[in-house]
Amino acid sequence: MANNKAIKVLFICMGNICRSPTAEGVFRHHVNQSGLDRHIHIDSAGTHAYHVGQPPDNRAQAAARNRNIDLSSQRARKVAAEDFYEFDYLIAMDNNNISDLHSICPSGQEDKLHLFLNFAANTQTREVPDPYYGGSNGFEHVLDLVEQASIGLLSTIQEKHQL
Repeated sequence: MANNKAIKVLFICMGNICRSPTAEGVFRHHVNQSGLDRHIHIDSAGTHAYHVGQPPDNRAQAAARNRNIDLSSQRARKVAAEDFYEFDYLIAMDNNNISDLHSICPSGQEDKLHLFLNFAANTQTREVPDPYYGGSNGFEHVLDLVEQASIGLLSTIQEKHQL
């Protein structure tokens, strides 16, 4: 590793109970599998405070659990302006989230904002759809997209930070 400072990644969706906790769990799984868990810190948050303190949606947890990923210890929180200084990557699930993030982003921190699916190599989809009001298939689709983007993001971080 080029330096001893941990790389910090924050995944962000609207309520922090479906997409961003799923992304946090899947990305953590890949980071742990690669042996980089001491070098990469992972968290998630929401652009809105609808569900602060709540665990991820039961359907998101069940879909993740079917892939041996445990989301049960996560709790929703709202993203804060301080997160732009704390984290190296602020990863939004869709264009609405990235727009909300731009509106609170301190000057000079804009380069930390990314749309998650920009890291996914094998999809034309650019936004992780919100599965909240749909059926269980939506959560499976989110997991598939998040899986692809997690692999690409981890590769990008490894290359950029010489991990």
